[in-house]
Amino acid sequence: MIVTLAFYAFAAVLIAAAAMVVLARNPVHAVLFLILAFFNAAALFLLAGAEFLAMILVIVYVGAVAVLFLFVVMMLDVNFTELREGFVRYLPIGAVVGIVLAAELLFIASVWSLSAEAPRLLAEPTPPGLDNTTALGRVLYTDYFYLFQASGVILLIAMIGAIVLTLRDRPGVKRQDVGAQTARRPQETLAMVKMRPGSGMIVIPKPETVRGTEREPLSEPTGHGGH
Repeated sequence: MIVTLAFYAFAAVLIAAAAMVVLARNPVHAVLFLILAFFNAAALFLLAGAEFLAMILVIVYVGAVAVLFLFVVMMLDVNFTELREGFVRYLPIGAVVGIVLAAELLFIASVWSLSAEAPRLLAEPTPPGLDNTTALGRVLYTDYFYLFQASGVILLIAMIGAIVLTLRDRPGVKRQDVGAQTARRPQETLAMVKMRPGSGMIVIPKPETVRGTEREPLSEPTGHGGH
């Protein structure tokens, strides 16, 4: 009974947090709701007996990816007015993409059927003699190896696309040109000059007030004993 109540509680918070990630107007608030959704998803993995996935979700996604998103959003100079105008501008394209995704989900739901081995798999989530981590590793790197590598390539392309889209050419900012630095020759950066001993030294005399260990009085004593 307690496990069932915990499942419904974490699932409800997860759905609400996921909805707020999409509906939140402030990007910082959206990232915070994303972190909340990750924590609740990790709790659901723990209830399902997949402790490895729960820890990976907390350590990798919450500890690295979501926090990186938060730092990037806070560091970027985001114009919220322009962001809302862009939302209205690209609303027709987003509506078309949403309709296509909804149609695909309906098609999958219409042809999906419950496997006859599902009750047995629920009763034995891992093969006998293996823990959750070992069983997951065998499945990923044997049965779904090519799909696992393809997902890594897709994430790499998404990362490159995000970098290209957010790269801005700001005037007045000095950038490092590695090719120009490595192509420089010593003749272009060094100048050999012959100097006679003592010709390049300029000795500046110290002021009279700081030459000794004690400073000289700045004014003569007055009749009242003051300086």
